Parts: sequence; C-alpha cells; structure tokens
Amino acid sequence: MTELFYLREIFHYFLHFIFPVVIARVFFKSNWRKAYFIMLATMAVDIDHVFADPIFDPNRASIGFHPLHTYPAIAVYFLGTVFLKGNYKIAAVGLLFHMFTDFQDYYFWRLIFNF
Repeated sequence: MTELFYLREIFHYFLHFIFPVVIARVFFKSNWRKAYFIMLATMAVDIDHVFADPIFDPNRASIGFHPLHTYPAIAVYFLGTVFLKGNYKIAAVGLLFHMFTDFQDYYFWRLIFNF
C-alpha cells in the first residue's frame, strides 16, 4: 500500500509540473516556454489550502473543499478557456488542468485502488 501512495504522489506532481510542458508544446507552440511558466504560476491557487486544518490531508478531496477548488470556481476557469485570450487563456488552461489533477488525485486513486 505504501508503494501505491508513493506512485500516487509521483503521478500527482508529474501532472502538476511536467505534463504542462506537453500542454504548452501542443496548444501554445509559438510561446510554449512562456505558457509553461504561466501554467506553473497557477499553482498559487493552492494558497487556499492554508485555510484548512490540517493544511494537507491525503484522504480529503481538494475539489469542492477549498474555496478556489469549488465547482463555481472551476466553471469560471472553464469559461476562461473559452472566452479569454492571450496570457489569461493560458492561466485559465493551467487552472483547469490543476483542478483535473487534484480531482484525479482523489477520485481516480480511490476508484482504482480503493485508497
């Protein structure tokens, strides 16, 4: 079980820090480096975790719990991917992918491995 926990952590941080390179290279080809760093900057959305007690709980879903991880916030991020342009669109894509990463971190692993 401990090995699966480490695999879960590795996969989570891979999606947060490495996979955005793929997104940037595919969708923002001409400025992919800039897009990557903007998407990395969207990690600041996790500032809302400091208001939770405990700050990190591997058995708690971020989605729907933390203020910037709520479904209305996710809807705003999605609308940003549709209606915004330039750096704002890149940030919206980064935020939406961040939410996907946090969603899979809780629900996928529980579904597949009964965490």
